[in-house]
Amino acid sequence: MRPETTDHVPHGGHPPAGGDDSHAGHDSHAEHGGHGGHDKHAGHDPEMFRRKFWLSLALTVPIVVTSSMVMDWFGYSLDFPGMSWIGPVLGSVVFGYGGWPFLVGGWREVRDRAPGMMLLISMAITVAYLASLATTVGAFDLDFWWELAALVTIMLLGHWQEMKAIGQAQGALAALAALLPDDAERVADDGSVAQVTVGDLRVGDLVLVRSGGRVPADGRIADGEAELDESMITGESRPVRRSTGDRVVAGTVATDSAIRVRVDALGEDTALAGIQRLVAEAQASSGRAQVLADRFAALLFYVALAAAALTFAAWSAFGSVDDAVIRTVTVLVIACPHALGLAIPLVIALSTAVAARAGILVKDRLALERMRTVQAVLFDKTGTLTKGAHTVTGVAAAPGHDEAEVLRLAGAVEADSEHPLAKAIVTAAGRDAAAAHPAPAATDFRSLTGRGVQATVGGNRYAVGGPALLRELDAELPAEIESVTRDWSARGAAVLHLLRLADDRAEVLGSFGLADEIRPEARQAISQLREQGVTKIVMITGDARPVAEAVAADLGFRAGEDEVFAEVLPADKDNAVAELRNRGLTVAMVGDGVNDAPALARADVGIAIGAGTDVAIESAGVVLASSDPRGVTGVIRLSKASYRKMLQNLGWAAGYNVVAIPLAAGVLAWAGVTLSPAVGAILMSASTIVVALNAQLLRRTRLTPQEQ
Repeated sequence: MRPETTDHVPHGGHPPAGGDDSHAGHDSHAEHGGHGGHDKHAGHDPEMFRRKFWLSLALTVPIVVTSSMVMDWFGYSLDFPGMSWIGPVLGSVVFGYGGWPFLVGGWREVRDRAPGMMLLISMAITVAYLASLATTVGAFDLDFWWELAALVTIMLLGHWQEMKAIGQAQGALAALAALLPDDAERVADDGSVAQVTVGDLRVGDLVLVRSGGRVPADGRIADGEAELDESMITGESRPVRRSTGDRVVAGTVATDSAIRVRVDALGEDTALAGIQRLVAEAQASSGRAQVLADRFAALLFYVALAAAALTFAAWSAFGSVDDAVIRTVTVLVIACPHALGLAIPLVIALSTAVAARAGILVKDRLALERMRTVQAVLFDKTGTLTKGAHTVTGVAAAPGHDEAEVLRLAGAVEADSEHPLAKAIVTAAGRDAAAAHPAPAATDFRSLTGRGVQATVGGNRYAVGGPALLRELDAELPAEIESVTRDWSARGAAVLHLLRLADDRAEVLGSFGLADEIRPEARQAISQLREQGVTKIVMITGDARPVAEAVAADLGFRAGEDEVFAEVLPADKDNAVAELRNRGLTVAMVGDGVNDAPALARADVGIAIGAGTDVAIESAGVVLASSDPRGVTGVIRLSKASYRKMLQNLGWAAGYNVVAIPLAAGVLAWAGVTLSPAVGAILMSASTIVVALNAQLLRRTRLTPQEQ
């Protein structure tokens, strides 16, 4: 398992999104609920619906005001030359101009043999228009033009608000793109700085990022140190300290000082572009709930058609043709699966957008749906529950020596070493050194292959190494140190010693325990998973059983409930997942390395944490941009919330039609309860608004660790 060095999403290994963001978003919507007419490339965008609504409303007002039925209702009278032509002329304009998107959408559904909402709407307004024309020429005695105009106008309003809501949810992609600056300050070889567009940057360029400025491209810090606001990538609100050699991501903000960054990724290769692709893919994907909604929408078309035919026949036989036309149009209007068509796509768009802002990137909708049923969460240890890099976890000094002094001396000796354990000691020494006691400088550095290092500090010769160095120098550990180091070793920590070399004698001054540090948030993550109903926490590692058990104890694993797979070869991790699944458990695998990929793919839900590697991300259904394992709880919470909203919306949309269609058909006409087409359109739009508002409540779902 590799040590973790970055907290961002990698940028390789993802195919291009295949088009602009708006296309991806609207296509996802077009696939659901029969929304064939909602293709932005055909001009069906929120702005178009807005324009058509306001013009249709302006034309509808005079039609309604001059309607004889409306005048009778409100007890006023109007009469002027040509008034009888206001309804036919303006109504025809409303039908042709305002109703055109529905007519085109209905034709596409006929052509694609996928009947749905747009076909129902187009049938309703066409029947209303033909009935109105028939009334104008004297075939019927109906005042129907105002109903037609109001119907089209209300439909336009509902679709405008629907498309606007979908667009706002998909705006997460545009918001991510907006995080990239337009310009960058490129540093030339002579040190001069020139302002260029981001498009002019090339891999290898050195750019200056001033305090408060955004990083223009992915790269590594070549000079300087700053705290970076990485919330747009990880969801973490606290700035993260980055220094020379650390990786930085396009769009993050240097909050307190300037840095110079060597560019190594641009455009589609950046982490931000990778996030955009993941969000777009998730919003375009569908799950089991969407399949159910699509089938119900198609079924509803045939039910509505049959109900309309039966209504027309019954009212023609037992009532009047005028009543038959009104009831038939109302049935077609009320049966429009508008709310049903919006129920799932809006929840998908909102849930993925909310997740992306919290650093949770959903690649697979089915994975997110399954997460709510997960019974066992299997964590890879290194880099997931631990930081994936050694740190100094203990210092023991020989009698007569100070721990801080021992640490500073060891840090000086190891200063020129490239070994990971040496870097851990140097980091600890630099962190703990007081300003009044800076770390001393070392000279005559020499590496002792396989044993340790030597250097001269303050005129004395020192060495740092492990047990092999002690044996070579025939040095003995003081009893006070030996008991401590034995405990460190039992817990799986690496042990190094500081020795002072004098003549032919080596004296041990102190020892250091170095271990892969447990993430401080890992314990909280496990506690929160239990609160979410996860029954079994499992850890898998290649470490020896005693080491693994010690880490599990530190994490609060419960004996008899939780489980540890130790001494597991990388190639066998997926067998552990298979074993858990064979017990009947629904398993989520959380990992971050190449050797986790098979296990991530085999699990019911694969979660790549801390950005991991390209291979891990390709195998995972969900990606956590930050390295915080508490994000797994956020995925469960999101899964439950989004699934709950889907079922609520489907229940409302289906229940509305079950009640409304019989009312529209006039089954309670004997009791004086009837619905006009315009009232039907209002109820249909109200149902859509209820579904949209309910979906918007997803924005209140708390996902980030700080909010948990």
